[in-house]
Amino acid sequence: MSLFDTIVAPITGTQRAAVATIRLSGPEAWRIAQQVFTPWPDEPASHRCYYGTFAHGDDGLLTLFRHGHSFTGEESAELSIHGSPVSVELLVRACLAQGARAAEPGEFTRQALLNGRVDLSQAEAIVEAIEARTERQLTHASRLREGALRREIDLIVETVLCVLAEIEAHVDFSEELGVFDRSAAIDRLSNALGRIQVLLDSAPLGKVLRDGFRVAIIGRPNVGKSSLLNKILGQDRAIVTDIPGTTRDTVEETIELDGILVRFIDTAGIRETTDPVEQLGIARSHQAVEEADLVLELVEPGQEEVTNIQGHVVVLNKVDLPGPRPSYHIAISARTGEGIDELLKLISDRFPDAGSAEITISVRHHPLLQSAHDHVRGAMGTLGMAIPFDLAVTHLREALSSLGEVTGATASADILDTVFSRFCIGK
Repeated sequence: MSLFDTIVAPITGTQRAAVATIRLSGPEAWRIAQQVFTPWPDEPASHRCYYGTFAHGDDGLLTLFRHGHSFTGEESAELSIHGSPVSVELLVRACLAQGARAAEPGEFTRQALLNGRVDLSQAEAIVEAIEARTERQLTHASRLREGALRREIDLIVETVLCVLAEIEAHVDFSEELGVFDRSAAIDRLSNALGRIQVLLDSAPLGKVLRDGFRVAIIGRPNVGKSSLLNKILGQDRAIVTDIPGTTRDTVEETIELDGILVRFIDTAGIRETTDPVEQLGIARSHQAVEEADLVLELVEPGQEEVTNIQGHVVVLNKVDLPGPRPSYHIAISARTGEGIDELLKLISDRFPDAGSAEITISVRHHPLLQSAHDHVRGAMGTLGMAIPFDLAVTHLREALSSLGEVTGATASADILDTVFSRFCIGK
């Protein structure tokens, strides 16, 4: 991959559609566009659309962007045509024949990062926007794409840099500047530490927002686990019979609840059995319990729990049947739907919150911010001790390095490769 190539790829989906758009980006973008589009304008202007015919015979729109004013920061052209897959393929071929190179996955966004158009957190948010399945996910991704996390990191970096610069200035010009004010430096770093902590507190919600909230439904055979899943989904997704051991594997389905994707896992009934296939299903049930954010343990009147594990929510099912009703935290009927709304409310109440943060961090960000937090705290500890104050410099530089990895300012090529491996071609 060369940074000086002109690259081309569709930036819309590959399926048949009303309209498709192909992007050219690089130093030869306008020249190549001129070879595949007619009539070429006498005085081409950036951010202007032109109607005409493309080399493969389809007609559509050409939009030009000058260097420094496109998504990638390079000279670019976007070619909008009818969304026939064959039309897209033929136009891409025409661009390749004129000297363009096929873009690699995420290469447009990577160019935008290298040209300072976006930072790494904004680049990651593009993937989150593409993969969003709820309005809440899309809104959150939009905030990140607009630079919300970068701005917060910039404020923290500015504070740490100020203290670092002041320490180094006092080391070099101690006679002119006088005594270094340790207390004032500690106060400024305390502010930075608090901001980092707010971001760290948002991590649990960030993980759930991006990956979903996993709810395992467990219990003895025939207690109504599959019936409960079907009632929640509003469709017959899991097979329901009176025969014990019908569910031999986990069945997973997803619903949206308060903007969060909740992944319900219907598990095999837990009981003693010699059936090797059913034993495998029960083993997977235990694995689902270990991986779940919340476990719903279904019981029916007169039946005891199967795990007795603290933190599991015991749900009494079949309350529509005649007879005494034991006192449980929540009682439902998977057949009639009684209590289902209350159960869903209980689940949503278990979602983590972001504390006072307006944005959330990702799994990649968390160890970096934890490292920055530890080093800022280490610098504060150093400044609070009767030892040379310039020993705090190492901690501060390490904190800045970790913060830079969040935004990409100090990220290595390996980190960039890992991030952009999630991208598809055209982004």
